[in-house]
Amino acid sequence: MAHIKFMIADGTTMVIDAPPGMSLMEVAVANNVPGIDADCGGACACATCHVYVDPAWVDRLPAKTETEQKMLEFAVAVQANSRLSCRLTVDSSLEGLALHVPASQY
Repeated sequence: MAHIKFMIADGTTMVIDAPPGMSLMEVAVANNVPGIDADCGGACACATCHVYVDPAWVDRLPAKTETEQKMLEFAVAVQANSRLSCRLTVDSSLEGLALHVPASQY
């Protein structure tokens, strides 16, 4: 398990035990994280699982794929640290990962 921190725009923080092998989107949906709708179910076809990765973690994650980069074009308020949580898979290296859910997703 990895403990993943989701910081919601209203100031709420949710720390979730995330099982290895699940995507961060699946973890968020299973735990009712506000703002993570995941309309496409993880197919990287909608950008409704958009998150901002805490700056301390940006370089520790796998690079964005071309598909992810294209889908991020549909998200609102994209930043350099924007990622689609459906593209990130939980493993022990993500222990303590902090993600911010954009206010635009409410």
